[in-house]
Amino acid sequence: MPHKKKTMPAQSQRRQPGHQALMQPEPESIRRTYRGSGKLAGKVALITGGDSGIGRSVAVHFAREGAHVAIVYLSEDADAQETRRMVEEEGVPFLAIRTDLASAANCHRAVERVVAKWGALDILVNNHAQQFPVKAAEELTPARVKKTFENNLFSFFYLVDAALKHLPQGSCIINSGSVTGVRGSDTLIDYASTKGAIHALTFSLAKSLADRGIRVNAVAPGPIWTPLIPASFDRERVAQFGMDTLLHRPGQPSEVGPAYVFLASQDASFITGQLIHVNGGGHISA
Repeated sequence: MPHKKKTMPAQSQRRQPGHQALMQPEPESIRRTYRGSGKLAGKVALITGGDSGIGRSVAVHFAREGAHVAIVYLSEDADAQETRRMVEEEGVPFLAIRTDLASAANCHRAVERVVAKWGALDILVNNHAQQFPVKAAEELTPARVKKTFENNLFSFFYLVDAALKHLPQGSCIINSGSVTGVRGSDTLIDYASTKGAIHALTFSLAKSLADRGIRVNAVAPGPIWTPLIPASFDRERVAQFGMDTLLHRPGQPSEVGPAYVFLASQDASFITGQLIHVNGGGHISA
């Protein structure tokens, strides 16, 4: 039986970052049937962009697996508070840091706050991103490209630099890439470029840090139902979001979070320098 196509209600939000509470339907962060098994018990994790979308899903999955969870977010206080509620409901410590990671100083301060609070850092998840679609390449201004790269890519370097002196042997870094970093995008040109660079950064760091016992991997999500979508696209494009995948629907954050759990856990102890696709076959669809 062919997969049933599932469109989303037409909707949009006026600016980035988007707000998860305003989305219809609201994204699913974790399946009710997901059972934790202590895979990350006692680990300290820092997750950027953890207030909503994939970041919230990672935070809640890590919490259910027993990790101490810190998130960094830009300005979405209501979404961050909901993430706090969901994480603390799992019975683990939580820390929320509101800051702009485009600044190297802010990246270093965020890492130091986590270490000051819990005395350790075991898992760094670089997940935050922004995107601004264009209809033609000529619309890309130097200022826009600079802003996208500062937020999406340069900040990953800053965070890794700040974290390395704290990450022990056996720790890991997980970067959020994208299917667009593999196949490109005609409307998300600067965004896709940062994601391709993040993939290369992942492979390079894996080589550089292997002798220290630090694993580095990435997850490349495809069309996932997160606040970035209605905050980026018009109502008509949102309604068709994800229809071009082999499964003819967008994914839910709850379908991505477990990939981060796997890469952070001992189950992936022999995996580094890898890119896991979670995109409904979107990287090979026509």
